[in-house]
Amino acid sequence: MTRVVAVNTVGGPEMLSIEDWEVGAPGPGQVRVRQTAIGLNFIDTYQRSGLYPLPLPFVAGNEAAGEVIAVGEDVTEVKIGDRVCYQGSPGAYADERLMPVEKLVPIPEGVDDQTAAAVLLKGLTAYYLLFKTWPVQSGETILWHAAAGGTGLIATQWARALGATVIGTAGGPDKVQKALDHGCHHVIDYSIEDFPRLVKEFTGGRGVDVVYDGVGKATFEGSLDCLRPRGLLASFGNASGVVSVPDLGILARKGSLFVTRPTGVHYFAKRDDLLEGASALFGAVLAGDIKVDIGRTYPLADVVDAHRALEGRETTGSVVLLP
Repeated sequence: MTRVVAVNTVGGPEMLSIEDWEVGAPGPGQVRVRQTAIGLNFIDTYQRSGLYPLPLPFVAGNEAAGEVIAVGEDVTEVKIGDRVCYQGSPGAYADERLMPVEKLVPIPEGVDDQTAAAVLLKGLTAYYLLFKTWPVQSGETILWHAAAGGTGLIATQWARALGATVIGTAGGPDKVQKALDHGCHHVIDYSIEDFPRLVKEFTGGRGVDVVYDGVGKATFEGSLDCLRPRGLLASFGNASGVVSVPDLGILARKGSLFVTRPTGVHYFAKRDDLLEGASALFGAVLAGDIKVDIGRTYPLADVVDAHRALEGRETTGSVVLLP
């Protein structure tokens, strides 16, 4: 048996239930991992609430790091004692779990387990957005919403290292300063300032090449107003609610704009793509282009408090749960 955080009924953070579940021995192609650090992400709250439905009951969480303690038949990619991490695989809120070996990423020397758990999902999100969805070029200007959040702090540093001019938004003076300290050239407090007007001011009226928006409903239309003609809005999250676009004509009226709703499920469906992205990410961390900010840690037993803090916009940087 192992301790897990289960969801038996979707709803608020109080639906998270600490229970003992059977893990079992790894089968062919599987690995048993003893987890040392678990990443907290907005997708965890979407699954818990039912916005992203999963079959009930399920173990919450999508990202963790730990040590291989058993391997199944024909597993050659890792061995007992290896340090590994993963993302995008529900079931992470647990002391131990089984994982398909093709989902595991080796943790390189020089990266500790908490950093790996804090950076992999958010960092791979930044990777596909910056390198695949809209490959950012030196000299371009981008807008990143929630720049003081876990993904934002990683992505804005990386975008600046690529040579982009980075405009961020954040809510409140502390978060604004945090974003300025982590790669942004300009940061707008969207709780009190008109961000489309200031973006146009910062860009001399042109607008940005691309907007990366994980906030969703509250920022969507304003984001369109920040784009140059034929620019792209990458809407990759719903922190403020789900976006709906009943009138596609708005994209024509605002400049023949493009909108996409990407997810890592499709960018990392193949192991080669996962390893390519992880290699680039950990390379940027080890080179110092990305400094991982762990804003808070919580014992796994306090997971309800952690979810409330994340949804209440009380966190900055990455949040890590400790088994």
